[in-house]
Amino acid sequence: MLYKNIHIGKYIKEMVESKEISLERICNFLGKDEDFVEDTYKKPSLDTDILLRFSKLLEFDFFRLYTSHLILYSPPSSVGRKTDKKNDSIPQFRKNIYTQEIKDFILGRIESGEMTQADVIKEYSIPKSTLHRWILKKS
Repeated sequence: MLYKNIHIGKYIKEMVESKEISLERICNFLGKDEDFVEDTYKKPSLDTDILLRFSKLLEFDFFRLYTSHLILYSPPSSVGRKTDKKNDSIPQFRKNIYTQEIKDFILGRIESGEMTQADVIKEYSIPKSTLHRWILKKS
């Protein structure tokens, strides 16, 4: 799965089909009609309340797709950046959190020959030492 372009409706439809959940059950769970559900499959983005309901129904964290996108494609944070004292109550995004799913995805691209280590470092802004640590742990 590529995390760069997320069409959430497509992923939801694929999950519904793989779990073989009936349209009637989905409509009852969401409290919506069939047209709403069919339109949802065509949408590239959804309201978070609807996405949360689909995550519960399908027992899959669809928000993780967006988290993975942030980890892989957000610009690297500035080291030693000054923080504004009045924004201390706002949580800061930390880029150095890599899930096992992300690690497997990146290592899979290297193992398949799709990307080199240098490509991964450049494309995803992963530190060279971090990537080498992942490779050593996997072997």
